[in-house]
Amino acid sequence: MKIAIVCYPTFGGSGVVATELGIALAQRGHEVHFVTYKQPVRLELLSKKIFFHEVSVPDYPLFHYQPYELALSSKLVDTVKLHKIDLLHVHYAIPHAYAGYMAKKMLEEEGIYLPMVTTLHGTDITLVGNHQFYKPAVTFSINKSDVVTSVSQSLKDDTNRLFDLEKDIQVVPNFIDMSKHDNPYTDCQRELMAEPEERIITHISNLREVKRVTDVIEIFDRIQEKIPSKLLMVGEGPEKEKCEELCIKKGIEKKVVFLGNSSEVNKILCFTDLFLLPSEKESFGLAALEAMACGVPVISSNTGGLPEVNKDGISGYLSDVGNVDEMAEKALSILSSQQTLAKFKTQAKEIANTFDTKKIVPLYEKVYEQAVK
Repeated sequence: MKIAIVCYPTFGGSGVVATELGIALAQRGHEVHFVTYKQPVRLELLSKKIFFHEVSVPDYPLFHYQPYELALSSKLVDTVKLHKIDLLHVHYAIPHAYAGYMAKKMLEEEGIYLPMVTTLHGTDITLVGNHQFYKPAVTFSINKSDVVTSVSQSLKDDTNRLFDLEKDIQVVPNFIDMSKHDNPYTDCQRELMAEPEERIITHISNLREVKRVTDVIEIFDRIQEKIPSKLLMVGEGPEKEKCEELCIKKGIEKKVVFLGNSSEVNKILCFTDLFLLPSEKESFGLAALEAMACGVPVISSNTGGLPEVNKDGISGYLSDVGNVDEMAEKALSILSSQQTLAKFKTQAKEIANTFDTKKIVPLYEKVYEQAVK
């Protein structure tokens, strides 16, 4: 099958999942065409089965905001006609589902029928998509998709609650290629980040307010009071400065390392003992799954799709949003004993294995077959 994938090409979860899906589909014999404004960050190498088509948006002084969705829909039409695309898969409703529908209608004028699958990822529904300015267009685009999927049951429930939908939503969870997380590093160089007796705690996100990154600092502060520890903060975002100031205020700035955006996440997780994700809202929790795939237990909030990924008492623990005292207590219960930590590390990897690419990508293939029919 020839599949066109539309996604955001950035570090965000939807773009990462879309890219990994395209790579996996190509490995299974499909021809995959990425259509977006720059090459996705996880798309390291093109191949005979993977292609990238850049969407260029001319800069006209007439427009205060350049019309990306128009450029995208036009590029989709050209790509479908030139490469005889069988199916369009758009990730993140705004503006991709809307642009996809426009492309569908333009192609229909030429007698070409293009099935469209829309995958909902989270903030495209619960935050941006639910805004009064965008809600009618998002509702329309979802209803006009041939098949709609969401990355968690929680997100499906939220979408049905917030929007007046005619379409049934199928849950196809996010996934991870476990073969890439078998710890290929013979030497993690742990000594570069911490002393032998120190536990290493990690948080990875875009450091936005919704991630409650100051809670990460609060939890770590309570941990380091009882156990020698280092905190690694991976990512860039608007809350970074506030976190740095909080570290100084608490006198723990030398125990917290801000690493910025990193292409070595697996290596960082290789020597991590515990992962913190106390988010206000998570539609799935891909960062938690990546940590678990590396054998890292997770302390997280119990919001959104996180309970579907992080199994309480098995791969880590869940707590109410904002309950930093309980999260710290549960973290200490894992970290205080080497035997307990080893047990949770093993269990975290076992749970992550249920989300392996080989188990989830065939579900998308079934969705594609349904859309084409």
